[in-house]
Amino acid sequence: MNASIHTWKNRNDPGDQTQSPPQDGKKAFATSRSAIFMDHNGSTPTHDSAIQAMLPLLESGFGNPSSGHWASEPAKDAVENARQFVADAIGANKQEIVFTSGGTEANNMAIKGILPAGSTGGRHIITSAIEHEAVLKPVRYLRSQGVKVSVLPVDNEGLVDPETVRGAITDETALISIMMANNETGSIQPIAEIGTIAQEHSIPFHTDAAQAVGKIPIDVSELGVDLLSIAGHKFGAPNGVGALYVKRGAKITPLLHGAGHESGRRAGTESALLTAGLGAAAAHVAEKDNHRIQAMRDYFWDRLRECFGGRVTLNGHRYRRVPNTLNISFPGYVGADILAQMPHVAATTGSACHAGCVDMSHVLIAMGKSLEIGIGTIRFSLGETNTIEEIDQVIGELIGIVK
Repeated sequence: MNASIHTWKNRNDPGDQTQSPPQDGKKAFATSRSAIFMDHNGSTPTHDSAIQAMLPLLESGFGNPSSGHWASEPAKDAVENARQFVADAIGANKQEIVFTSGGTEANNMAIKGILPAGSTGGRHIITSAIEHEAVLKPVRYLRSQGVKVSVLPVDNEGLVDPETVRGAITDETALISIMMANNETGSIQPIAEIGTIAQEHSIPFHTDAAQAVGKIPIDVSELGVDLLSIAGHKFGAPNGVGALYVKRGAKITPLLHGAGHESGRRAGTESALLTAGLGAAAAHVAEKDNHRIQAMRDYFWDRLRECFGGRVTLNGHRYRRVPNTLNISFPGYVGADILAQMPHVAATTGSACHAGCVDMSHVLIAMGKSLEIGIGTIRFSLGETNTIEEIDQVIGELIGIVK
């Protein structure tokens, strides 16, 4: 299976409304006068609230949160406040939040924690063909250790059929891991339906929610998940911090062994600085104007169709998508070549070209997309910093490039 492509990364922003969003004074993030950032699925600018939450800790947050004396109090308070903010963002209890170094560690902790190498008992995992490599590679590792793996297909819109999950369950199934929203297409999986199936069979259910937190409402009790991964830099927190929701009563083996940090689930002194940023970004999620972002995304798609008609196609579900992601293809063109003529636009492609060969994204392959579609793919992912003026500028440049 080919790896996801990470060259010229940018994230798409599909939506369901057609009206132009109001201009509310938000300005674009830019490293130069003409720079346009449309890769919010890759990473997001650190939100002002996160920066303000971290600044005091640069002076007073040096203490170890676990030390129990006066110097530890600012750090301990920052960590526990952040834990509550993250829990509130997904409808969890604060004791169910374990801080990690990011989404990759959270995924590894969930998957390897349920099925550590050499364990006995259930030795079967169910996942999908469009998961992020931070899920697929831990699963491949466990397969090399003798664990059986069922990799489920998706339809041409990138969705898993819950009934294929039901059909894949065996007496040995120990974990189901299906992502909530795909990082390339933005398509949202039927997590609640899969959660019901998992509960019917008393099988732990994990979802990688890195691309969902901050974009769609999440309530872990309604979804029926036991484990949920969070990546902070996808919604305004700094790089290097994330979290794993572990449902009360769920048992996982720690990846890191040491002192009893994070209630014995993740050894290592917590970073008060980074967790404070994560907590502030999670608190901002409730105030984020995703309707405005979705309206921009839909405006983007409508204008592309007006300008290019059938020469541009949409990848992913038309409506069941996170509000910021727009994955499109120009058949007959090379997405990387188009972006190379727009170096000031931060976006991503659906293929990688090297040594005269082309590797398509494993997500597009799983969706049954042709090589022509895959090569011509560009993914735009919008955020709070984008504007209608930027979209119009990008469309104008695309018109000049795609003859």
